[in-house]
Amino acid sequence: MIRTEALDRLPVRTAVPALRRALDDRGVAVLCAPPGTGKTTLVPLVLAGLTGEGPVRRVVVAEPRRIAARAAARRMAWLLGEQPGGRIGFTVRGERVVGRDTVVEVVTTGVLLQRLQRDQELSGVDAVIIDECHERHLDADTVAAFLLDVREAIRPDLRLVAASATTDAEGWARLLGDAPVVEAEGVSYPVEVLWAPPVRPVKPPHGMRVDPALLTHVAATVRRALGEREGDVLCFLPGVGEIGRVAGQLAGVDAEVLQVHGRAPAAVQDAVLAGSSGGRRVVLATSVAESSLTVPGVRVVVDSGLAREPRTDHARGLSALTTVRASRAAGRQRAGRAGREAPGAVYRCWDQAEDGRLARFPSPEIKVADLAAFALQAACWGDPDASSLALLDPPPAGAMGAAREVLEAIGAVDGGGRVTERGARMSRLGLHPRLARALLDGAREAGARRAAEVVALLSEEPPREYGDDLAAALRTARRGQDGYAARWKQEVRRLSGQVEGAGSGGARSDDAVVGLVAALAFPERVARARGDGAFLMASGTGAELRDSSRLRSAPWLAVAVADRPSHAASARVRLAAVIDESTALLASGHLRVRGEEVRWVDGEVVARAVDRLGAVELAARPLRQPDPELVRGALVEGLRREGLGLLRWTRDSEQSRLRLAFLHRVLGPPWPDVSDGALLAETGAWLEPELSRARRRADLGRIDAGQALRRLLPWATGEAVRLDELAPERIEVPSGSRIRVEYGGEQPVLAVKLQELFGMGETPRVAGVPVLVHLLSPAGRPAAVTADLASFWREGYKAVRAELRGRYPKHPWPEDPTTVPATRFTSARLKRS
Repeated sequence: MIRTEALDRLPVRTAVPALRRALDDRGVAVLCAPPGTGKTTLVPLVLAGLTGEGPVRRVVVAEPRRIAARAAARRMAWLLGEQPGGRIGFTVRGERVVGRDTVVEVVTTGVLLQRLQRDQELSGVDAVIIDECHERHLDADTVAAFLLDVREAIRPDLRLVAASATTDAEGWARLLGDAPVVEAEGVSYPVEVLWAPPVRPVKPPHGMRVDPALLTHVAATVRRALGEREGDVLCFLPGVGEIGRVAGQLAGVDAEVLQVHGRAPAAVQDAVLAGSSGGRRVVLATSVAESSLTVPGVRVVVDSGLAREPRTDHARGLSALTTVRASRAAGRQRAGRAGREAPGAVYRCWDQAEDGRLARFPSPEIKVADLAAFALQAACWGDPDASSLALLDPPPAGAMGAAREVLEAIGAVDGGGRVTERGARMSRLGLHPRLARALLDGAREAGARRAAEVVALLSEEPPREYGDDLAAALRTARRGQDGYAARWKQEVRRLSGQVEGAGSGGARSDDAVVGLVAALAFPERVARARGDGAFLMASGTGAELRDSSRLRSAPWLAVAVADRPSHAASARVRLAAVIDESTALLASGHLRVRGEEVRWVDGEVVARAVDRLGAVELAARPLRQPDPELVRGALVEGLRREGLGLLRWTRDSEQSRLRLAFLHRVLGPPWPDVSDGALLAETGAWLEPELSRARRRADLGRIDAGQALRRLLPWATGEAVRLDELAPERIEVPSGSRIRVEYGGEQPVLAVKLQELFGMGETPRVAGVPVLVHLLSPAGRPAAVTADLASFWREGYKAVRAELRGRYPKHPWPEDPTTVPATRFTSARLKRS
């Protein structure tokens, strides 16, 4: 029996006529409706014709999370007075509840991607709703791009709705071809904002780590909210671990404490979404409760201000979730949960001054996530570089390049990026390509069941209490009775069915199988011990184990999970398995390189024949006759690292370089750039043939840099002969002395005794630039500095004469220095001569 009264109360009903018109006219629409208005539950029922209006159509609703898909299906079935599996069904990874009468099917975006790859027409489907598209999950962006392709090429009749909980709809409207935007007003009540920062500063999050002091403060804020406000409390935390720790600190509160996240048992999820049975509740939730789920009874929100987003370090082969500050948009969504049913309050566990510095929106996953799965989907779709896909944000070129390398290494695509038969099979497994490779190759080596067990462990990281030893975690999961173990066993059954009959693998122990499969999944992360719990991964990144880890004595590891804080030199291993060298070579053989290595090490050329597995050195021996080109490259690297001072520089050659630098700066080409960067970039133009003859550091020290620099002079244009004219080493002054010019500063400097310039009216010039004259006393000490001698004689000389005449009475100090001859001598010597 349809619950008409409940349907009529949903605010989105007022927007339904406009949505229908938009779909009838254009076939596409963007629906903006705040959480709790019924966009996820009423709209699919209306479009499917299940509320008594319009023809019956088959509707697929795509949700970003399994928990949201299940909840939406259950809610819609309840509104129709049914159970899921009738006219309302759902499909998530490992669970399918549909029947032959199913009209509305709620699926995860990942499931819809798989379905599109198998059946691009989506046969029998009349409309697709992409829900929570504002969250910018990568699967949702990809689904939208594929569906737009389908509409344009083969199914112009397919209706498409992008449903968002925010009003930031312009981008989606443009993407859908200037689709109409239909807005539904939500019923919201005022929410009072209370700023509740910790009394003492807490450490910012890094990697997966959250300062325990912040979690203690969040728990205290929840207790404060229970004391100050009525109604249930919804507390947002970044992840499962933080939810568990805060739950532990809330022991003894006068309220039922519930935990909501993607791993929570279905019974717990149902209890939370069903509402209170009488007493007060504290619901600890991840961001899944921002917009995907409506939790009834909530009047207070406590917001930790943290969220989890994917991040990928392509250079080191590390990708994981990381803790970040939640965006302002997320903060608004979270706060709004307190005002769904009545006036409420939000306690924000940060300072108000920080709020304006937060990001406006969450980072789109396509910009920060590992793109290997996306790249494989695009290749299977026939667009390997994703250049033709309609995406709100294009995939970063570097991330796509890294993804292509991974896919080529595991045989999923060929050299042109086109999907292989093996890659097509991988894409159908519903796994990350790395895990798909581990399942296929691991099943062949170790048997389908045991490979599936390990891959299931890797696809959803075990709880921290399972420890960091992957083999021990496998044994715990096998005998476990907790929620994780139940989900793991379900996934093992699913994966085993995908590779049945692939192999037996009976000869290997369980521990060996665990290590092999983990290494197959993450070949760049096989790691060799360096001592004291430290390892070096094939990717070149260091890795360290906790002091208490039982893996510290292992000679080799297959690292499954690691994160590297921004300030740390090495990654921290969170989950790994013991392997031996033969397993490392089997899994990571494509990274093995044998060859000559000639490098600059500790100030000298070192030449060796080396066998490497990525960055891990397996064996090495000295080379007696290394390749001369490799030697030359090592010497150039030495010059880059330690500087051109490795060459022989005399005072004259250093001055020659400064003169050339001056001419290049003042006159430009053809006078050469002789900066370090320019000289190192053009070693062949000035250091040959001496550089190619050199074999070690000492040989560099014998190269006369000054003579080598002469090769850079503009001989071809004839300008080289003007070097001494344009930038002379010395300038002759009126006394007859030839004074050295210093070219190290902005202007050339001429340091000369004042008496030697008597009679000189104008400042000397070099290449048209006036020199900076340092006028010295008879003792050679600075007396004045000028770039305008005429002005100095008129205005500055009197003061210098007054100060120095008494100190140096034996030297001439005429009243008018422009009218007497210059001299190097004392007054008495002048008289004698």
